[in-house]
Amino acid sequence: MFDTICTLPLASDLFAQAIHLTDPILSVGLSSGHVQTYRLPAISDDGEDPDGANDGVGKIVTQWQTRRHKGSCRSLAFSLDGEVLYSTGTDGIVKAASTSTGQVSAKIAVPRDPTIFMDQPSLLHTLSPQVLLVATDSSALHLYDLRDGSTPFSRNQKPQQTYHPHEDYVSSISALPPSQASSTGNSRQFVTTGATTLAVTDVRKGVLAQSEDQEEELLSSAVVTGLPVKSGRSSSEKVVVGGAGGVLMMWNRGQWEDQQERINVGKGMAGVNSLDSITLLPDDIGYFHGKHIGVGVGDGTIKIVGLSPNRVLGTLLHDDVEGVVALGFDASGRLISGGGQNIKIWTPREPAQHRADDGSANGVGSRKRTAEADMDDSEKDDDSIDEEPAKDKKRKRRRRKGKGKATNGGNQPIGFRDID
Repeated sequence: MFDTICTLPLASDLFAQAIHLTDPILSVGLSSGHVQTYRLPAISDDGEDPDGANDGVGKIVTQWQTRRHKGSCRSLAFSLDGEVLYSTGTDGIVKAASTSTGQVSAKIAVPRDPTIFMDQPSLLHTLSPQVLLVATDSSALHLYDLRDGSTPFSRNQKPQQTYHPHEDYVSSISALPPSQASSTGNSRQFVTTGATTLAVTDVRKGVLAQSEDQEEELLSSAVVTGLPVKSGRSSSEKVVVGGAGGVLMMWNRGQWEDQQERINVGKGMAGVNSLDSITLLPDDIGYFHGKHIGVGVGDGTIKIVGLSPNRVLGTLLHDDVEGVVALGFDASGRLISGGGQNIKIWTPREPAQHRADDGSANGVGSRKRTAEADMDDSEKDDDSIDEEPAKDKKRKRRRRKGKGKATNGGNQPIGFRDID
């Protein structure tokens, strides 16, 4: 299914992970407040590493690292053109930095909730070249205007809109594909999960719909398109949501009142495990047919799940103890999983290799490279950048528990100008 080719150790617990859309670049945000950006081995069109290693098994270069936030770094997001890396942390600041150098170009202070001392940001999402979403512990969801793809905001800039789609902090954000009538091709609507509900919000119209109480905490989400249209379903798009009770729930687009399908993923003889992260598998993985997702589970495994028909196809092992809090594919089709104090990089097996019985456990082959990151454990001023040479990486570590949460509610639609 997949072979793990590298284990990248981290200096402290992973809280956030961002994968560049077009280049082999990975950024991580840690509980210590550090942000680190790595360049992974590139893979050419013929499947070989231009630097001489096959299948992307080469050296990982630390492009830069810095202690970006006081307290922990809670979320990361690249701009859609990949030039800017946004980060936020428990210091209540959102920072925009150059992807290539790490130098900060702009900052904003997240508005405070009057009922609490500081409304700590919990999640970032770049919805379009114009819109950056910033969610907070109080359930506020701020929309900032990034017109012209730049970072014009200043420290005291106010958000253009603020919504409250849930009564608790926003746990995930997934953009809905734009309609055929869109003139820009940019998403204007998005799905969020928070507490026990799912909600749909439009950047101009506000919260459009909220589901019934699902009686289970909703933690992660992804949008799946191109599914076959079946009887009783008017759309080929689904929103897949992972719950704290180990169940994968599915909503058909436009039918937001209640879930329509369920798959048992995290429940087993060993107990119930939360579904903390979800990613869509690329369509070009040869031995998979149809739509599939990867699900990061609280017991340290990754479940490969087929959709239509709905079933669990396989299991990968990220860690024996810590859950998989981040999951995604890079531009070269490699699966990147994060949790605890390590990152793992996986490559899909060739179809013939996948069919062969190689004696491996949990879908993990024997070809494996480890690496040791050259981490800076010294205390540095915020935003100081350390340029690092390429290092061979080794060693694994474990993760402690994650981020704190808070509650609140409300709703106030305003209007974005000139956004389709």
